[in-house]
Amino acid sequence: MRKILLPYPAGCATGTFVRRVKRFSVEMTRDGESVWVHSNNSGSMLGLLRPGATMLASPAANPDRKLAWTHEAMRCHGDGPQGFWVGVNTSVPNRMVEAAFHAGRLPWAQGYETFRRERKRGDSRLDARLDGPGLPTLWVECKNVTMVEDDVACFPDAVTERGSKHLREMMDIVSRGERAAMFYLVQRPDGVCFGPADVIDPQYAALFWEAVDAGVEMYPHRGIVSPAGIDLGEVLPLTRCR
Repeated sequence: MRKILLPYPAGCATGTFVRRVKRFSVEMTRDGESVWVHSNNSGSMLGLLRPGATMLASPAANPDRKLAWTHEAMRCHGDGPQGFWVGVNTSVPNRMVEAAFHAGRLPWAQGYETFRRERKRGDSRLDARLDGPGLPTLWVECKNVTMVEDDVACFPDAVTERGSKHLREMMDIVSRGERAAMFYLVQRPDGVCFGPADVIDPQYAALFWEAVDAGVEMYPHRGIVSPAGIDLGEVLPLTRCR
């Protein structure tokens, strides 16, 4: 069996989702007690945060952190055989693309030898810069995808001015002879294709297709989520959401 690229840390716990407060705090019950969990997801997590649903939390690496747990995943469509896990931790795509690069599991990054995180370019700080001998610099920006509508995995699930800024930056990169790639990690199994969510953010959707036409590379990889961790799956084909 292939090793999972991003295993969850030891000591993860499941509980029952109660509510989300002030965007970054989630209440769950576990063994009859209320537990507050940190969420780093600034999106809406549309359709996932249903009271009574099962959720997965990991223990914080820093034992002195105010909230001792981090929100990792939600169970969608129940705990039975029709249900599945959806990864909601927005730090995962950045960690996944780096782990996949070092494991040689990014076909679109073959030949590149160095991976550097959080590199500044112009007014933006992009998630990764890859370099290799005789190859154009490859800039990568990562996004987490948790929404599926009519079998289409969609991003974003809330209006994102920052995301639009990144698309413009990626188009500028291509215009200057370098490579630019968007890495969308679709952390759920029920999307069969990928497209920008034009109903949620029409500006982002228009810029997405403009970026495609300009030569920005789009790689919506499926993330394979289980209580053990997240692995990397195939690249989904692109489609328009309408």
